[in-house]
Amino acid sequence: MKQNILPFKLGKTSEKITSHAGLSLFGEFLHSLNVLDQIDINLPKPGSRAGYDPSKFVEPLLLMLHGGGRTLEDLREIRNDTGLRNLLEIPEMPSSDATGDWFRRVGQGSGIDGLGDVNEIQIRRALNKESRSEYTLDIDATQIVAEKEGAQKTYKGEIGYMPMVGHLAENGLIIGDEFRNGNESPSSRNLEFIKDCASKMPKGTRISNVRADSAAYQARIINWCEENNIKFTIGGDKDKAVVSAIKEIPDEDWRSFRDGHIAETVHALNKTFQAFRLIVIRRPMQEDMFKSGDLNHRYTVIVSNRDEAAEETIKWYNRRGDTSENRIKELKIGFGMERMPCGTIEANAVYFRIGVLAYNLFVLFKILSLPSSWKKHQVQTLRWRLYQTAGKVVSHSGYLYLKVRDHLFELFDEVRTRCREFVSV
Repeated sequence: MKQNILPFKLGKTSEKITSHAGLSLFGEFLHSLNVLDQIDINLPKPGSRAGYDPSKFVEPLLLMLHGGGRTLEDLREIRNDTGLRNLLEIPEMPSSDATGDWFRRVGQGSGIDGLGDVNEIQIRRALNKESRSEYTLDIDATQIVAEKEGAQKTYKGEIGYMPMVGHLAENGLIIGDEFRNGNESPSSRNLEFIKDCASKMPKGTRISNVRADSAAYQARIINWCEENNIKFTIGGDKDKAVVSAIKEIPDEDWRSFRDGHIAETVHALNKTFQAFRLIVIRRPMQEDMFKSGDLNHRYTVIVSNRDEAAEETIKWYNRRGDTSENRIKELKIGFGMERMPCGTIEANAVYFRIGVLAYNLFVLFKILSLPSSWKKHQVQTLRWRLYQTAGKVVSHSGYLYLKVRDHLFELFDEVRTRCREFVSV
């Protein structure tokens, strides 16, 4: 009869073994960039000598979010991994309850702005490493469902929050984020958000293109883009004026496009300074079975001031799926930002911005430290292939050694060599 139990026995060891050996590389990366010093400089100091410095809260959180933790209770995995803590020189760390209290305290003060300053430093460091000077800004709002005190119902009918996120399409960095309550419209303060993102670009670089859905279909945004020589491609509303403009398009102007037809005309809003392109995609939609008549059509509307053919503009606009929507999924699902730990919006805003910092440091870690073949990977791939590898921590002759499997040694050594070469901005 086949045995259902494998023939091995359990044993104990007092040796220091870490199941997150690869996470020590990211921890060393934080040290090499002086991220922890930047956090202590820019965030509020503890209220007493016995209190923890801000970095003592943020470092374990960054490690936890990179390692796959989803809640504050998962900080225990970092606390219990004495091998990892020895490598990263973390002799003690705050409890999950103390961390939640810290969120609430700094959320009432200058913590949000301080984390924003730290994030700007990382953005500046990344962009200064690149040769390009012009970037595309993708903005989008995303829903976070959270039955928390003070959270409001979103336009989707769920209780929670509706943060705004701005990505740089070319490298994936989050250039701006604003944590908003659920009842705030996705179209609220979009121009102010775009201006804030543009202001964070380092000297010698600029936002040259803006892409957004119909929440940004506003005269103020279009005018600002025109005034600043910025190309825009924005989803349009099918209001009465737009529908009327579509009806005026001559039949001979429609040409085949994918599974439908495409055409364009010129349009303007009441308060726009000049007209812009109105690109329309028409696809057939089956008539209700109980009605008679010809097929109706489903229209998709895009407004733009780009000069290329309409088909190319649509193709460029659709890249938002990868450069914005999928990256927001990575932030929310990959880094645990789909759930919030605290009861107040101020505390959750701090947690969300730490999540944004963790995400940007992940992008920067791939750009600066990992071999080029790793740059396309999402964080779950890094966890499986790098972060969640076993290592043995050994003290010998006054030195601390991290021993890893033979096939990983070269990769670990390469990453550490690159970390040593960094110079803080």
